[in-house]
Amino acid sequence: MIATITFNPSLDYIVRVEDFKIGEVNRTYYEKIFAGGKGINVSIVLKNLGHDSTALGFAAGFTGQEMARKLTEMGVHADFIEVKEGYTRINVKLKSNEETEINGQGPKITKENIDALFEKLDVLTKEDILIISGSVPNTLPDDMYEQIMERLKEKDIPIVVDATKDLLTNVLPYHPFLIKPNNHELGEIFDVQLETRDSVVPYAKKLQEQGARNVLVSMAGEGAVLLAEDGNVYASEAPKGKVVNSVGAGDSMVAGFVAGYLETHDYQTAFEMGVCTGSASAFSEELATREEMEALRASMK
Repeated sequence: MIATITFNPSLDYIVRVEDFKIGEVNRTYYEKIFAGGKGINVSIVLKNLGHDSTALGFAAGFTGQEMARKLTEMGVHADFIEVKEGYTRINVKLKSNEETEINGQGPKITKENIDALFEKLDVLTKEDILIISGSVPNTLPDDMYEQIMERLKEKDIPIVVDATKDLLTNVLPYHPFLIKPNNHELGEIFDVQLETRDSVVPYAKKLQEQGARNVLVSMAGEGAVLLAEDGNVYASEAPKGKVVNSVGAGDSMVAGFVAGYLETHDYQTAFEMGVCTGSASAFSEELATREEMEALRASMK
């Protein structure tokens, strides 16, 4: 089983306005509502690539019910902890001359809710994969990632972590199977600026030396770099295409890598599928499909 965790999922309300003006009535010409959150994006793309997963996390109120319904409708198994106080957040993504986001706060998560999540994680075995991604809301402990990995450390479960700064570096002693910083996040960790594929390699190596088994660095239009645990370094330019929507591209890269690894146990194939899946999402209004990913892979040959 593949399980994903999204600590603060959302309903993402995407609207497009011709010429947005503050303080006036604006009318949309496009609107759509998606189930949102980094782990949720991973689960959706995994499903598109032919792999089932269970989406875990916390949900509250009618917005939480709708989020879970949308995932179920897409074929993703939604297994969220029901939170009594508050609502699953609505994030407004306004696209006009400039892009503006208004992100909701999310529900109040209790210790009982956290314990219920731990119980769901306790059934995982080394035959499963756990993907933890995204920020931790202020109603959860700052060390939530560490608590999960400490609880599961004796089980040898491959765990993928897609997070930033301390959330990422603090879990390295637990030897995550894969981490996926982008080049800017990697640069922030070491207080350097990293713009080329060659420049990220020594710093990705430092994270590997600190405990990560595989380090996948996404670089948007510059492509990506993978430092694999077998000692190989893989680098690729980005596939050619027009960026339509970069939201979810990094999550899609994670899903593509995991799908590729499960299918072949070959790091180069997993890397190629990750790069092309991430780009396929960036080139589309919605998240990548298997057909879009395969078309980009073919174009890279």
